[in-house]
Amino acid sequence: MDRLTDQAYEPAGDHILNPDLPDYGEDLEQVRDAAVLIGIVDRGTEASILLTQRTAHLRSHAGQIAFPGGKIDEDDDGPVGAALREAHEEVGLESDLVEILGDLGDYYTGSGYRVVPVIATVKPPLILSPNPAEVDEVFEVPLSFLMNPENHQKKSGEFRGKTRYYYAMPFEQRYIWGVTAGILRVLYNRVYA
Repeated sequence: MDRLTDQAYEPAGDHILNPDLPDYGEDLEQVRDAAVLIGIVDRGTEASILLTQRTAHLRSHAGQIAFPGGKIDEDDDGPVGAALREAHEEVGLESDLVEILGDLGDYYTGSGYRVVPVIATVKPPLILSPNPAEVDEVFEVPLSFLMNPENHQKKSGEFRGKTRYYYAMPFEQRYIWGVTAGILRVLYNRVYA
């Protein structure tokens, strides 16, 4: 799979804003591979990004805003296959509406995942059916909002006894933060900055 650009990138991740914390990508004994789909919906004059609100009963990241995605299974055709499968399972997105553009490289999370953000265009009209076991809601946020650095807030909180920094991109009643906002910031840095 092609990177979005020909430039080679250092792995990105939660550790970039937190140099006093270990580099999650190198210090973890076992990293789990995952992929997410950054679905850019072509709305003519305004493109948007497809996001989900996770259900409140999930064991991890309950109620948070996320890209469709998850663990890469052995049967998947790499990160692209996993991202497409998960998008279909979570929101009912049909792969024939998706055109893969490339990926952003590896993004390491503090929870032990090496995530490959797969970028694609998605053709409307979209008839989506969120899986109620995983997703409360599917929605779109304008790409212009997410790629405006004035909307990228650097926040902090307590994590394992130390101050931890992360990005947040509040939009209307939505609070986009953590890994999702971090990946969006990588998209901004690598494509738009």
